[in-house]
Order: sequence, then structure tokens, then C-alpha cells
Amino acid sequence: MQYRRMPGVDAPLSVLGFGAMRLPKSPDGRIDRPAATALVRRAVDGGITYVDTAYPYHDGESEPFLGEALGDGYRERVQLATKLPGWLVACRADMDRLLGEQLERLRTDTIDLYLLHGMTGEGFERHAGLGVLEFLDDALADGRIGHAGFSFHDDLAAFVRIADAYDWTFCQVQYNYIDVHYQGGAEAVRYAAERGLGVVVMEPLRGGALARPIPGAAELWASAGPDRTPAGWGLAWLWDQPEVTVVLSGMSSMEQLAENLVWADRAAPGSLSPAERAVYERVRELYRNRAAIGCTRCGYCQPCPSGVDIPECFSLYNEAFIYGDPAGARSGYHIFARYGGAASNCTDCGRCEEHCPQKLPIRKHLKAVRDLFG
Repeated sequence: MQYRRMPGVDAPLSVLGFGAMRLPKSPDGRIDRPAATALVRRAVDGGITYVDTAYPYHDGESEPFLGEALGDGYRERVQLATKLPGWLVACRADMDRLLGEQLERLRTDTIDLYLLHGMTGEGFERHAGLGVLEFLDDALADGRIGHAGFSFHDDLAAFVRIADAYDWTFCQVQYNYIDVHYQGGAEAVRYAAERGLGVVVMEPLRGGALARPIPGAAELWASAGPDRTPAGWGLAWLWDQPEVTVVLSGMSSMEQLAENLVWADRAAPGSLSPAERAVYERVRELYRNRAAIGCTRCGYCQPCPSGVDIPECFSLYNEAFIYGDPAGARSGYHIFARYGGAASNCTDCGRCEEHCPQKLPIRKHLKAVRDLFG
């Protein structure tokens, strides 16, 4: 495992972070606690020191689960990050109440790295008007949190305004070799680094989409030389950049963890050759030309009041185009639909679109899923 320093944080941070948003699930859809506990502890034993969660992950189960999973001395071995659920905040007292609840759920006295969740320019102004900066000052002063940051979903101008508004330690941004300039992208990463902020990357593999071979990509990767997996290529692109401190991966299995640990051992800034960097552009174009919907499976659109599993609908729809197998994707969709979650359940309420960080026209896309799959 390689480690990097985040300005202001004493402990070195593993370049690979554990994102607790896509933990193993039981057949009933809840966290498979034995499997997930084993996964988290194996990650820490493998050298991961950065563990990230949030109030709504796994329908609110993620924080309480981690509070248990990080027992037996594992909590002391990691830097723990979670986020203020701003959509539940109507006044300053709500911030203190929610942080207190999160401390109890996580079974800890201090949250090492605390973020404002999913900030946009408008959202930050609302939070600031409710006193969130004073709240962060107080939480830092009394030790309830160790460092303050923000996760981000807006354009570069909004990123700059938020970054300049407070003495942040770090930020969390969506960034990968497909989304190079999306929501600030590379420019936001560089700006953060220039201001001395640590950079934590989310969606490094676009919700797992970049870990699955795209037809034609294998030949392009092979032309670059080293024998990396698609996931390895995706992670290497990020770790090649010295501005990136931690890359979060939402690992769901021991196999995914083992693969990511292999690449984390080789993570070094400036390690890619010019020929390797050139191949990313060719693969980027290949992927863009095949994907139909730019969903990252972040899950912020969930739960749907009508029971539609929007990320899964979009994932299966994209598979039909990316992998050139509409029949296989349709078969998978029909199996999935037996258990609920089908696009046809959509009532066109639009609630999902209010929460989508990608600003996708979700209702329009759900109609396309229904038209293709039935």
C-alpha cells in the first residue's frame, strides 16, 4: 500500500480508500453484515487507512454497520469520514443533533474527516445562511470532528466559491478518465491542490462501469504495454496525478478488494508513460460512443417512492449498448424486474431528478428503458 499526506492531517492516508456505499448485500437487500465486516477488516489489514461513509448509504445502515465493524481495535487504525446530511437540516440545531446521532451510530467520540454532503453553489449558500461554517468551527474546537471538508456536485465556478469560503482541509470530487472535466474535474482538482486542500476522489471507476471490459478496449490497453486490468487502468490514471490524495472505491467483494490492493501497491505520481496516457484518450472516446446514460450508480436518486430501482435500470440499459448485447441485458432486466424496481413503476413524480448529482433527465431515461425492455 502506498500512502500520501493530506495537508493538516498528521496521519498518512492510504491512496486507496474504502467507500462504504456498495457493501455486500443479503437477499433481502440489507447489508450482509458477516461478509461486509470481513471485507472491511480485510481492507484495514491490507493497509487501507481511509474509510468513508455517509448518513443515507444503504438506506441509513452504513454508519451503524461501520460502528460495529470497526470494533475490536479497527477504529483506531483508520481515519473515518462521514458527511452532514444537509437535506435534513432546517436550522443550526439540526446540525448539532445530526452530528451527535452520527457519533453514536459510528460508536466514536470523534469523526476524523467530516464533510458537507453533495455541495452545489446554491446548496452551500443555503447551508451558510443556516450557520454551517460556525457549526464547523464549534465542532472542530470541541473535538467532535477532526477536519472539515465538502463533497461536490456542481460546476467549476461553484467549486471555486466554496473552496474559497472556508479554511477547509479537503474536498471530495467525482473524477475519472471519462469524467475529466465534469463538475470541475481536473481544473477543480488542480485548484484544490493549489489552495493546499487534500483531494479525495469518488466514482473513480464510474460506479464499476470502467472495471468491466468494453469491446475493443482490451486491444487498446494491450497496445500500451503493462498487463493491467480495466480497473487497474482506471485507478492508475488517478494515482498518476500528485494532486490526488485518496481514491475511494466502493468495493463489494473480496475479489474486488484484492485486485484494488494490488494496484494500490504500485500507485505512484508520474508513473504512466506518454504512450500509456495517450491510450486513455482512445478508450475514452470508445466508451463515450457506446454509453447511452451517464449514470454513476451513486444512488442519490433512491429510494424512489414508487419502488423503481433507478441505478439498476440504467445499468442494464447501458449494458445493452456498451457491450452490444441487448438480448442479454433484456434477459437480466426481466429477472431483476420480477423482484420489483422496474422502470414501468415510474409515476413521473420527478423527485429523483431533484437529487441527481449528474442532473440527468431520469424520467425521460426511464421511459427509454421501458421502451427497450418492456
